[in-house]
Amino acid sequence: MNYQDPEVIKKVLNECRTIAVVGLSSSPMRPSNGVAAFMKKQGYKIIPVNPNESMVLGEKAFMNLSAVGEKIDLVDVFRRSEDAGAVVDEAIKIGAKAVWLQEGVIDEAAAKRAADAGLLVVMDRCWLKDYMKYAD
Repeated sequence: MNYQDPEVIKKVLNECRTIAVVGLSSSPMRPSNGVAAFMKKQGYKIIPVNPNESMVLGEKAFMNLSAVGEKIDLVDVFRRSEDAGAVVDEAIKIGAKAVWLQEGVIDEAAAKRAADAGLLVVMDRCWLKDYMKYAD
């Protein structure tokens, strides 16, 4: 299956306004921080999910997706490939609309589980780069 379909990418960028960023770091040196700061500037609602943080980019951080307690459109995954499956399973469980595995994060089995559960799936792509390329 193609998890880099430009039509799916455009749909996620345009329809998913509340984004849980799993692995979001408070360090400005980390890619997750730069991407999430950009998302926030574009008007997206950012929800940091990282058990090692309490606040990131002025937003309360949560231990995991289940702790968030509000509807999440997109789960953006900044974790190692071997950790992505558990995050995807939690995204399915909480009823997210979509999952986005960042550049270099590849888990075919997890992507298939998400797609089979009806989620939009983007894998091995950079949200920021695709926003610059595709956003309306």
